[in-house]
Amino acid sequence: MQRRTFLKGSLIGAAVTAVPLDALLAGGASAAAPTDPVTSLSALQSAIDKAVPGDRIVLANGTYTVPAGGAIKVTGRHGTTTAPITIVAQSRGGAVLRGERSFVFDDSSNITVSGFSLRQSGTLTIPVNSTGIRLTRNDFQFAEVTPVDWVLVEGDDAKLDRNHFHDKTTEGIFVVIDGPGTTEIAQRTQILRNYFSDHSYAGANGGESIRLGVSSRALSDADAKVEYNLFERCDGDPEAISVKSSGNTVRYNTIRSSRGGIVLRHGNGTTVDGNYLIGGKEGIRLYGNDHLIVNNYLADLTVRALVIGSGTTRDHTAGETTDERRGNDACDRAVIVHNTLRNNKSSLSGETRTYEPRDVVVADNLLVGDSGSLVAMGATTNFTWQSNILWGAATAGTIPASGYTRVDPRLAASSDGVYRLAAGSPAIDAATLTGTSVPEDIDGHARGAARDIGADEYSTLAPTRRPLTPADVGPNAA
Repeated sequence: MQRRTFLKGSLIGAAVTAVPLDALLAGGASAAAPTDPVTSLSALQSAIDKAVPGDRIVLANGTYTVPAGGAIKVTGRHGTTTAPITIVAQSRGGAVLRGERSFVFDDSSNITVSGFSLRQSGTLTIPVNSTGIRLTRNDFQFAEVTPVDWVLVEGDDAKLDRNHFHDKTTEGIFVVIDGPGTTEIAQRTQILRNYFSDHSYAGANGGESIRLGVSSRALSDADAKVEYNLFERCDGDPEAISVKSSGNTVRYNTIRSSRGGIVLRHGNGTTVDGNYLIGGKEGIRLYGNDHLIVNNYLADLTVRALVIGSGTTRDHTAGETTDERRGNDACDRAVIVHNTLRNNKSSLSGETRTYEPRDVVVADNLLVGDSGSLVAMGATTNFTWQSNILWGAATAGTIPASGYTRVDPRLAASSDGVYRLAAGSPAIDAATLTGTSVPEDIDGHARGAARDIGADEYSTLAPTRRPLTPADVGPNAA
């Protein structure tokens, strides 16, 4: 399909640092940056109304206010997976959209919106009847007239990548994944290389960075991927990533200096792999069944590093009441393997609700600390504790003696601040758990047949994955 670029009028608006259009569209075809974009909301709307697969519509730099009750409507427009319809700002961040709403999607598919500064006051929704919608390289800082969630995803195959969500002061969530009806959830959402920062809402609940589902949708598989995102100063809720659905992957993210952590609040069968949680308050907390918690690095957390949750119910079921569904589902059959917990106020702990966690495997983890107890579990049933290493002045706590060795793991600080295994560490080749595939470590190094205890597999090679920085994510990321 041949691409068309809509050009009209002359360049207007405030000057910003220009970025070539082909650089703006990650993964898109290269094209010369246009010199004559559309220059008004009416011209933009007209171009959208005529768009066909492969078209690229460019809005000139400037500030545009959508009139009260109005919107930029994307209705009945359908690109293809290989030739999406693309709506872009002339330069990254150069087109600012104000007003109650910006883009409103309806019965559309394979649409890309890229490079805008979004300053609207109402939620941007990807509805159930719009699929394959991509929001990329945008800057989100809504005008919070009232508390509001910023982006709501209900349609399948949405992709949110390389955006910056920042400076939220009221109740509400940066990104919510929802779905049709009351029990289903949007399928295959990708949340990739975004920068979430400075959510300062001080309430006890309702200020997550990402909420992946809701209690009524907990038993539905979303198959979402939340990966390579950076969270800094995300203090709006104890849950920066709140998972309330099943069958998801949360991997390779960095949460730094934040109140919130990763919480599997409702649902089953989610993998939490290769995340860095550093210098904040909460780490990883899990409820529900059959989760895999692997290769995570949790350090310098001032509240709780890893919590294996107890429940007000044993398992959520399709026939339970709304109040029952909102309760905590005891953690059963989780596998917690190859994690490193270092210098946290509370390393591995449990809770005291009616239903204790059962049949959990805790193996090949490295726990280091100098205060309190490294393990402080309440009641448990049929736990497997295997080949963990504990070290430091902290007591072992409630872990059985057969489940650990107390020995100096010889951790050494790397240039990125992460403590990794040094040569000669007793953790090298000491892992014993079988039956769970862990082909790589947190750094992206192959583990091989003889695996090391903890998140790091000793190697003289440079890591291919490290804690993320603002340069790795957001609108200017590769």
